[in-house]
Amino acid sequence: MNSNNLLVRKSKRLIQKIADIPFAIFYPEKYKDYRELSYWQATLEKEGQLGNEHYSYFYTAYFDLEPSFYSSKRVLDIGCGPRGSLEWADSASERIGLDPLADEYLKLGADKHKMSYVAAPSEKIPFAEQYFDIVCSFNSLDHVADYQATASEIKRVVKPGGLFLMIVEVNHPPRPHEPISLSWQTTDDFLDVFDVMSVRRYEIGNHDIYGQLLKDDRFDETKKKKRPGILTAKFVKRV
Repeated sequence: MNSNNLLVRKSKRLIQKIADIPFAIFYPEKYKDYRELSYWQATLEKEGQLGNEHYSYFYTAYFDLEPSFYSSKRVLDIGCGPRGSLEWADSASERIGLDPLADEYLKLGADKHKMSYVAAPSEKIPFAEQYFDIVCSFNSLDHVADYQATASEIKRVVKPGGLFLMIVEVNHPPRPHEPISLSWQTTDDFLDVFDVMSVRRYEIGNHDIYGQLLKDDRFDETKKKKRPGILTAKFVKRV
């Protein structure tokens, strides 16, 4: 790409950002959804098909779980996106992806998946109390509109003895599609009903969250400057 074309592309992006400002100010939630959907539409155009082969490791071996652990269990993935994050979990009794944009994701290829999609916010999960054996939130807790309401809903829908698996970016400034800035102490928000089984911290690197976990690029605690990172945790709900 020559320098003139690059300059044109950068100029167009800048103009679009300026044009988006009123939308972001007056309709922040709609703008967040717009940014999320635009990201996935652009990713689909780039990749041709939204693959999901990388997911199974993070739901299983990364958290010291066997695929068979999911057998006959009800599983919920909060902020699932359109890739088919639970397609691998074919032994689960129910595998449900929850996302406000779920209906739009069906148009991006999710309609071909075997897992179920539910278009609903994480602040109002449309399932009964203690319904799920496993609830997961991978790279989504900082995307929600109301973090405290989401945390309360997670506590409500997990069965006693059930698991909550979390992967989230922390210490980043609020962004239109990631309006919630969480901290390393996010795990404390769940300790009233959960026990922590494992916690790990990673450097953010180039914002490839799953890539950073695979590299095992642990957070350097000796560097005192506050900076973004990745927090992962495995919880079990007390009986």
